[in-house]
Amino acid sequence: MAGVVIITYVGFSVIPVNATTAGFAYLLFVLVIASTWGFLEASLSSIASTLLFNFFFLPPIGTFTIADPQNLVAFFSFLVTSLIASRLSTKAKRRALDAVQRQQDVERLYTFGRAILLIGDHEPFAKQLATQLADTFELDAAALYEPRAGEIYRAGPLEFEGMDSQLREAVSQGTTFTDQEHKRVITAVRLGSHPIASLALQGARMPDSVIQSVANLVAIGLERSKAQDLAREVEVARRSDRLRTTLIDAIGHEFKTPLTAIRAATTGLLANPDQKMSSATEMLKIADEEAAHLEELIDNALDIAQLDSDRIDVDLEISNLNDILHQVIASMRTNIGDRRLEFIADAEHPAVALDPRLMKLAIKQLIDNALKYSPSGTPITVHSFRGNGTVIIGITDHGKGISPQEQARIFERFYRSPSVQDQIPGSGLGLSIAHRILQAHGGDLTVDSQPGETTFRIVLPIQNLDGREYAPEVRGTPAKLTEQPSRKGDRN
Repeated sequence: MAGVVIITYVGFSVIPVNATTAGFAYLLFVLVIASTWGFLEASLSSIASTLLFNFFFLPPIGTFTIADPQNLVAFFSFLVTSLIASRLSTKAKRRALDAVQRQQDVERLYTFGRAILLIGDHEPFAKQLATQLADTFELDAAALYEPRAGEIYRAGPLEFEGMDSQLREAVSQGTTFTDQEHKRVITAVRLGSHPIASLALQGARMPDSVIQSVANLVAIGLERSKAQDLAREVEVARRSDRLRTTLIDAIGHEFKTPLTAIRAATTGLLANPDQKMSSATEMLKIADEEAAHLEELIDNALDIAQLDSDRIDVDLEISNLNDILHQVIASMRTNIGDRRLEFIADAEHPAVALDPRLMKLAIKQLIDNALKYSPSGTPITVHSFRGNGTVIIGITDHGKGISPQEQARIFERFYRSPSVQDQIPGSGLGLSIAHRILQAHGGDLTVDSQPGETTFRIVLPIQNLDGREYAPEVRGTPAKLTEQPSRKGDRN
């Protein structure tokens, strides 16, 4: 209204203008009001402009009467034009706002759809889906009921109250509920024509088309999650089958050597029961050693089977790593053969709390990996030393090295380098087994590789069973063992 008064004052007193100029000024002002505020404000401005236009600019001046019929026609034309222009401007503004709102809805739907593709597996998929929905559309509250899990997943700053039964009814009957008072909508989530979940939204009103699009995206997301779960189950089953096959192959291959030696010793004794006592004792000794070797192989197979589960049980006891290293190297003499293996142990080497059987298995996997991968004419170094609150064992070979890309994946179960997987036999389990054993001990296994030299480092904390440092007299001493070319293979 103030604008109408100002136009009247300027056009009548400050800069006197004729009726035509004043009419256009009023009309322009009404259009500005219509585009800025809306139809109601523009209509009131039109009526006020018409009255002031009549009073100050149409003769007789100072009255609300119109003497000239032509002015009467102009008066009503001005009023109708103002109202129509206000109406059209308001519609245009509303359409522009609707277009902006539709664009925002499309952008939010795109953001939500993209977020579904990026959801990880650190929380239930449906829970993350509800959180992403509430965040993307700035909802006061969101709830997703998934019958497959039997759970209602909630998100948003506010809490739904008394919605559980309606959510379950929506998915069972495929219905939609609307609560205008609380700005709530509950709708079924359909995959095709079949309801698979239900969704509750509370907050700013969304068009039905947007709600339906959200429900469709939720359905796609839930179906994607279901497909991923099935794929993981298939992969777990496949890997379990592969692990069982690997174990059977390993048992069939590894068990033959001690069994052959035991059979040869017992056959010799049975074939010649009257042979000398020294000869019979030697055969029995061979049979006993190979039986112990066979027992160790069985224990290792059981340990590998245990490592296929999520939980690894370690039976800790205070042990000296140098003694364990000597025992592992001695048990691998047939594999090491005449290969040159250098074992270096620093003085004042502390004992640590560990599971001797599992640790032997881990060290054996790493030494075997080095033997398989490095050329037969190159040495292998096993170096144990004390770090900052840790004991470190470095196993170095002089093979061609591991690329940075493969170093990031080398501890994955069943991973093998594409460059050797079709050329050299292997299971892809060795490094994964060693890595998991070290993690179960609270330690770590790392790799540092460049062309011509690769070092795997076992890192173990120096603790006793009560968590305090334990460093008795060290019995391990520097030693150098020379042993034989082994079979060549790939890592793992």
